[in-house]
Amino acid sequence: MAPKWQQTSLPRLEMMVYWILSFFSHLYAFNQLHKFSKDHESSLDREVQLERGFLIWGFKKDPTDFEWSFWNEWAWRSLLWSLIGHAMVSRLTAHYLPQYRMAVYMIYGVFSAGWHLGVRGVVLLMLHLSISLAVAQMRSPALSWCCSLLLLSTLNISAVQDLQRGWYTSEEQYFLLLFSTAVCGLRCISFSLELCWSPLEAGGPNHRRFPLQNKGLQPLISQLYKLTAYCFYHPLFYNGPIVTYKDFSEQVERPVYKVSMPYVLGGILRLCIWWCLAEMMIHFMYMHAIQGNEAYLEVLPPWALGGLALALVQFFFVKYLVLFGTVSLFVKLDGLDSPALPRCVSIMYSFTGMWRYFDVGLYKWLIRYIYVPLGGARHGVFRKLVSAALPFGFVCFWHGCHDYLQCWALLNWVGVSVEKALGLLFSHPPLHHIIVRCLSPRMQRRGFALISAFSTAMLILSNLVFLGGIHVGRIFLKRMFVQGWSSEAVPMLAFLYCFAQVGIEWDMR
Repeated sequence: MAPKWQQTSLPRLEMMVYWILSFFSHLYAFNQLHKFSKDHESSLDREVQLERGFLIWGFKKDPTDFEWSFWNEWAWRSLLWSLIGHAMVSRLTAHYLPQYRMAVYMIYGVFSAGWHLGVRGVVLLMLHLSISLAVAQMRSPALSWCCSLLLLSTLNISAVQDLQRGWYTSEEQYFLLLFSTAVCGLRCISFSLELCWSPLEAGGPNHRRFPLQNKGLQPLISQLYKLTAYCFYHPLFYNGPIVTYKDFSEQVERPVYKVSMPYVLGGILRLCIWWCLAEMMIHFMYMHAIQGNEAYLEVLPPWALGGLALALVQFFFVKYLVLFGTVSLFVKLDGLDSPALPRCVSIMYSFTGMWRYFDVGLYKWLIRYIYVPLGGARHGVFRKLVSAALPFGFVCFWHGCHDYLQCWALLNWVGVSVEKALGLLFSHPPLHHIIVRCLSPRMQRRGFALISAFSTAMLILSNLVFLGGIHVGRIFLKRMFVQGWSSEAVPMLAFLYCFAQVGIEWDMR
């Protein structure tokens, strides 16, 4: 049962103050960053070559966020049109040949991948799938994990990278293959582990997904067919979000329900609004260009530095609303359920919440295939720490294991571990009884929000390391908590306290 303070509302006037302070602090910080961007526009233009803006007349555009520029270019070049083609083929199949849906998904996905990645790219992916499936036949999760990690490690071998670059005429095509291979690696792990965990005898809970009672090649061909359909499912193929094989196989067998036209139009309208918001941010604030130059970070006014931190994490949030939101709309048209879209980072007040509610698909994947098999929270302190550390270590390895990713993973592991330790401490009977006896539920909530303000500050720091590199996190830490511990840290924590109260209220409602 949730603590009583989690179900306690604060006075309406107090919450209104928190909402107003949260909203206007964002606006003021963004305005200060905008002013700094415009004052240094000429020098930034010389360094990063700002692009001519097309969304807002008279404003230039910061093009230095690689991921946003990359997916925007590919969407308008071909991906958006192939997704529309998938939707049309899917609806026709659901109406005329519903029993062949998975086969049509597989064929369309493979041909679309061949169109975007070329024959060599598809052969490479099929090689990964075949090796994973062959190793999974031994029914050993440990062997499957070793095989998958070795396959993922090839993404970071220079000789392999150079070979794959030679297949294409542009660097962008190579990166599309790289992203597709990385995401397919997660799907291969999901399929392999589900196969390893499935019972060998007929009639088990996974019997429909893995019918293994027959001898010969038929079961192996059936598994390869299902793995190919799962990995090459076009809407999720290039960038996710991640859906486990268990969820995919259960949902693809359901009848396709009709999606109303108002729902589709509403989804398209939301996507257009989110896309415009992301474009406006990189037209008004050159946060990605600024973060790459330590000289600018050192001279940013305090409010502009706070605006930079907020702008970087908010842009990341809006970017994935667009990327995952687009895919989720096409998945919904197929009658499948995609993971929930990311929650706004400004109402995140804990490391645990950030992992649980931002990339929901990846979170469920990590819980099912790493955290729970290692014992989760069912064993002693050491096993709990290891169970919490390895998911972060795997995400670091999956992203490329660079030094800033190692720092980010360590910060997240420490943050989650400290939050769990504080939760156990405050729930310990003697201390819990004292807190309940001395503090009302409202005061308990205020105390929790105050503690969450410190957690949120560290969460922002870890996100800055992930998005901008170690140098951005180091300068933010130095300027806010070392040099400005008396002048800047206290006001920042006060505003983060307001953010935490808004987040708690959002969770309640």
